[in-house]
Amino acid sequence: MSILCEVTAVEPLACHTYRIILKPQQAVSYQPGQYVMAVMGEKDKRPFSLASSPCREAGAELELHVGAADENPFALEVVEKAKAALESGQADFEITEPAGDAWLRESERPLLLIAGGTGFSYVRSMVDHCISQGIQSPIFIYWGARTPCQLYAHDELQALAESHSNITFMPVVEQAEGEWRGKVGNVLEAVMEDFVSLGAYDIYIAGRFEMAGVARDMFCKERGVSRDHLYSDAFAFI
Repeated sequence: MSILCEVTAVEPLACHTYRIILKPQQAVSYQPGQYVMAVMGEKDKRPFSLASSPCREAGAELELHVGAADENPFALEVVEKAKAALESGQADFEITEPAGDAWLRESERPLLLIAGGTGFSYVRSMVDHCISQGIQSPIFIYWGARTPCQLYAHDELQALAESHSNITFMPVVEQAEGEWRGKVGNVLEAVMEDFVSLGAYDIYIAGRFEMAGVARDMFCKERGVSRDHLYSDAFAFI
């Protein structure tokens, strides 16, 4: 079933990344970590993780983060469609119902949340939910990007980590620029360097399929992870 939404905002974040705020005609029920598809045509539906969490406006407001560089028409066309809907003021931006099995489980185990690029929107939904629910389990957030510019919520996450003793934020970039003082390299390698064992963690991963596959192999073979505690929607396709 499709859902018609009014677009209330299309805002640039950084490095060709946009925040799209949707107001569905009816409140939407979903789990933190699920995704929707932007309906571009009858056989053209494009998936984007929900950056909002169910606690926000009780499902009456949805947030998407879309990386739309010029060389990525798949995403750029969605941003252009959202801008057109914003200008029209009509509830004509169509999405599918939320889907995905890699949503946040109720658990007292520590959390390791790993994102590549705009896969951060998946992590953002979970972090918002944990904070709103007062969850005190340790939460480790590893966010990898090519350059610091692409870590568009860096300051926000840094502030969350400073104000919540159970949250640790580790940004990782492949190409350091300017006065960058964080980790440089591959985000999965950074996790491997920082953890001798991951068997006690619930691990959630959002990024390219290749990244999810490599993470599954490395973590299960070398860090004692059970597949029952490893979550990514990519696993359904690889």
